[in-house]
Amino acid sequence: MKIFVCVVLFAATCCLNFASSTTYEPTWDSLDKRPIPSWYDEAKFGIFMHWGVFSVPSFENEWFWWNWKGAKIPSYIEFMKENYPPNFEYADFAPQFTAEFFDPDSWADLFKASGAKYIALTSKHHEGFTNWPSVNSWNWNSVDVGPRRDLVGDLAASIRNRTSIHFGLYHSLFEWFNPLYLKDKEGGFKTQDFVRTKTMPELYDLINNYKPELIWSDGQWEASSDYWNSTEFLAWLYNSSPVKNTIVVNDRWGKGTPCKHGGYYTCQDRYNPGTLQTHKWENAMTIDKRSWGYRRNAPLSDYLTIDELLKTFVTTISCGGNMLANIGPTKEGTIPTIFEERLRQMGKWLGINGEAVYSSVPWKHQNDTTNPDVWYTAKGGKVYAFVLEWSSSIKLGSPLATSSSSTIDLIGGARNLTWEPLKPSGVKVDIPAWSGLKWCLVLRFNGFE
Repeated sequence: MKIFVCVVLFAATCCLNFASSTTYEPTWDSLDKRPIPSWYDEAKFGIFMHWGVFSVPSFENEWFWWNWKGAKIPSYIEFMKENYPPNFEYADFAPQFTAEFFDPDSWADLFKASGAKYIALTSKHHEGFTNWPSVNSWNWNSVDVGPRRDLVGDLAASIRNRTSIHFGLYHSLFEWFNPLYLKDKEGGFKTQDFVRTKTMPELYDLINNYKPELIWSDGQWEASSDYWNSTEFLAWLYNSSPVKNTIVVNDRWGKGTPCKHGGYYTCQDRYNPGTLQTHKWENAMTIDKRSWGYRRNAPLSDYLTIDELLKTFVTTISCGGNMLANIGPTKEGTIPTIFEERLRQMGKWLGINGEAVYSSVPWKHQNDTTNPDVWYTAKGGKVYAFVLEWSSSIKLGSPLATSSSSTIDLIGGARNLTWEPLKPSGVKVDIPAWSGLKWCLVLRFNGFE
């Protein structure tokens, strides 16, 4: 059981809607003082999409090229020997990344139905292939080869035309096998040819042309933020860019920056500390337990159930985080049924319990003091308890009634539930039988502290 008592959250990065008059210097000391726009903290739930050339082999995970040619993992080498000609190269997968069934309107409608408030689409992964017509990627992009269309632009348009979801992009700073990057690396990162001609032009292009409200940076771990020119880019992003007042970024901008510098913290993949944090953070996680990209060989047991997904979600938001749930589209541009089902289940649950989620804040207790299957949020003077294991009678150690008129409701169900105080503290709540969703019940406490 993990309990953390605190009533002040995110003192270092209070979340505001603002038109900033502050000028930020290209230093971490200055940039780290920039408040995170409030839309991000209020959103709570987002959808990640890992989609690229790796979606063609769709074997094991999205690091296919590196595991095959870099790490030379035997299972990948054997997979290629058994299924492809001897001289087949990774670039030969690109024409098979066809996206012929990609319907951005249907994607946007699904994301809206899921209850997600923001998304992050892969604009470029570590393979270097861009999902937009980047002039800096020569013919290694989705317009010159494969889909023959601007995937970033098409989805951005549908999201904005059909939903109020905030559009965001994932972008990898580095590329596994780019000769310019490898040359900079070989020289100890004393030159910046790759940054000057590839990484930074791409980032400026994405911001100026697609105006995302979130940049999910990655691939930072081999070189410092000085090599990447990260602080110069972020200063421009916050001061002069077309999204300067709404843009949100994460913390992956150079070796040593995660969980220390940038916007909200991701710290590591699937980060879920279980205790209240002093800085806004995000749990970027996968519905497929083993991969961010689509896997043709994934068994059903490798996917989170809706109960497991909701447990991850409520433990995340109770401690002040957002959950960014990843799905892996196919090379044809479809979202596999298992991902669609999970997203629609999330939307059904949020349609009932959203008042306990959106714009909520952590309560003074995150996890109940006596019941490890109950987590809390608060909003508007009310306390919300997320009950992971359903029971007809639940004992809670944290809520304390402030008067005899205090009440407890089951969201989406009965109001004024029968309850009684416990000694030395807490309450016992009776939950009547009901036919609604039982994945995770939510109790509303009125007049409790």
